[in-house]
Amino acid sequence: MDNKIFIFDTTLRDGEQVPGCKLNKKEKIELALELESLGVDILEAGFPISSPGDFEAVHEIAKLLKKTTVCGLSRAVQKDIEVAAEALRPAERKRIHTGIGTSDYHIRSKFNSTREDILQRAVQCVKWARNYTDDVEFYAEDAGRTDNEYLARVVESVIAAGATTVNIPDTTGYCLPHQYGEKIAYLINNVPNIHKAVLSCHCHNDLGLATANSIAGIIAGARQIECTINGLGERAGNTSLEEVVMIIKQHGHLGFYTDINAMQLNPMSRKVSETMRMPVQPNKAIVGANAFSHSSGIHQDGFLKDTQTYEIIAPEEVGAESSKIVLTARSGRSALAYRFQKLGHQFNRNDIDILYPLFLEVADTKKEVYDEDLQLLAESHKMVSI
Repeated sequence: MDNKIFIFDTTLRDGEQVPGCKLNKKEKIELALELESLGVDILEAGFPISSPGDFEAVHEIAKLLKKTTVCGLSRAVQKDIEVAAEALRPAERKRIHTGIGTSDYHIRSKFNSTREDILQRAVQCVKWARNYTDDVEFYAEDAGRTDNEYLARVVESVIAAGATTVNIPDTTGYCLPHQYGEKIAYLINNVPNIHKAVLSCHCHNDLGLATANSIAGIIAGARQIECTINGLGERAGNTSLEEVVMIIKQHGHLGFYTDINAMQLNPMSRKVSETMRMPVQPNKAIVGANAFSHSSGIHQDGFLKDTQTYEIIAPEEVGAESSKIVLTARSGRSALAYRFQKLGHQFNRNDIDILYPLFLEVADTKKEVYDEDLQLLAESHKMVSI
């Protein structure tokens, strides 16, 4: 089995569903071009039937992207699929993403239906989509809570109908990583025609496990991860693109790779944050403002001796600015000496021993000690030393 992990980006579709993150056509096109440059394999550009504006945006993106497959979402409804196909018509590479809920929660409460009826509708929507493209992805919504035996029947049937990718969404973020991995493994071991399709992970973050579940999925045999920049998405969000890419990169023993240019991750994160007007939490993995900041004295001392004591990723690997030594009341002498040196002051150990208690007095009154505070301390110390 090939160990390339296909990155399916849904920032422009699932990410845009975050309240306040609605994008206009121009913004969608700009981000689509940036995402193609980043190296995403498949870009879910939108849900064409949802509005005329979304149809237009998907249609324009379909004209512009050359390397990335452009994907449009649809329900298991013939009109949805026809509209998605029309929006995608200009694309050099196009995919229709269609499907239906398969858990008993969805079958009974959402559709007031039966398992057999849903199975037939699943097969039918794939057949409709295959009239327009050979690249059809089927999603089994709420697969995370779907009975495995029934899910295997659905997957086998949609592959037989022509689906080339099958999405196994943990729509509610319910699964634990071992449960999601076992579900993927069950499908690989119990669906006779599974070799004819790629299994895809689409995990939500309701319990904070979206990234862990996606990694468990690829270890078990899935070869596509559906994700968003900054983990944007419905409710608590989706799997974070930057997290899965760097996990795969850091853990080379897994044997996986992606085509993502990791050095563009931080600039891409900032672009999405600004365009969608959605700040990134400072402690967000990989792209948060504090991801490469050190303020604890013990951490700072270790980091200054050898960066790998407290950093497993160099900031330049992901396009971030250099690591930061942040001075607070928790900082130690080595960090203080380092920051003075950066400001051009060559103080010896005795100087630092004198300055350190004065530094702590300042630090206890502020959240962070800045360069201008250090300059004042340095100047007063030099005056006393004359």
